[in-house]
Amino acid sequence: MNSTSQRTTAAPAHFGWRLIAATYDLFPLLALWFFATIAAILLTGGALDVHRLSHKLLVQVLVLAVAAAYFVVSWLRGGQTVGMKPWRLRVVGIDGGAIDLRRALLRFAVALVSLGALGLGFFWCLIDRERRAWHDIAAGTLLVRVEKSV
Repeated sequence: MNSTSQRTTAAPAHFGWRLIAATYDLFPLLALWFFATIAAILLTGGALDVHRLSHKLLVQVLVLAVAAAYFVVSWLRGGQTVGMKPWRLRVVGIDGGAIDLRRALLRFAVALVSLGALGLGFFWCLIDRERRAWHDIAAGTLLVRVEKSV
């Protein structure tokens, strides 16, 4: 999991670490959502009206697309989002290796379902023996906390 020759160990991340990382990830997401909204304004020629269904859907699609891109690209490039890095959290496959595009997309999609279920899928890691949330179970991933190099 570490590109250096030093040995590292990793343990499944508990809910508190997930929550802290999610809080950190809100900041880059807010910036990305802001730019997605600017893109929607530009695409509508400055006449964005979120009361019109087509305009509302445009904003929602753009916001969802940039959020998906943020998470999927982060997980594919080192397994970490901006919010996960300071806490040494990393998304890995069950085998401990990097995840592929299919797993990253599935993980993101099921995480949306988890949010839609009032966060139940995220809270699932509190009762799962391996501290997996629904999206980890579905995608065959783990969120681990990598210990400092020994």
